[in-house]
Amino acid sequence: MTKWTVDQSHSTVGFEVKHMMVSKVRGQFDAYTSTIDAADLTDLSNASIAFNFDVASINTHSADRDNHLKSADFFDVENFPEITFRSTAIVKEGDDYKVTGDLTIKDVTKPVTFDVEFGGKGLDPWGNEVYGFEAETKINREEFGLTWNTALETGGVLVGRDIKIKVELEVNPAS
Repeated sequence: MTKWTVDQSHSTVGFEVKHMMVSKVRGQFDAYTSTIDAADLTDLSNASIAFNFDVASINTHSADRDNHLKSADFFDVENFPEITFRSTAIVKEGDDYKVTGDLTIKDVTKPVTFDVEFGGKGLDPWGNEVYGFEAETKINREEFGLTWNTALETGGVLVGRDIKIKVELEVNPAS
């Protein structure tokens, strides 16, 4: 197996959630570590994939909202500073994959499956291999202990239940 590195300057680990039942709030985690072990990134079938996200690095482009998300109302960063993902099964479907793994948020672990699209491979201007992937899944935040909400006068709630997690990765061989 070869170790591969996620190029964080060309990758994003993001999410989106309904806000006030009418729009979406998007954000990302700016700090994370990853481990990808695979013989060949054009066939992830036997790969091992792991991510650790620094919850304090959450960035929704609103300091007040980010601070609320870090508080005990949501992620409780003081007690649960990381979110983790560990792959448990990878199934190839044409050029794409279903990557199933254990997602842990606030010490609650649930299986999730990402739909992963292989974006292709190429060489950068310095002759290094570069691979691209896009992945997406949807989780119910309440199943992970993220239950804070408030009712709206017009009906509905402030924060949607479903969270879309969207990952765009550029991956290179570890140096």
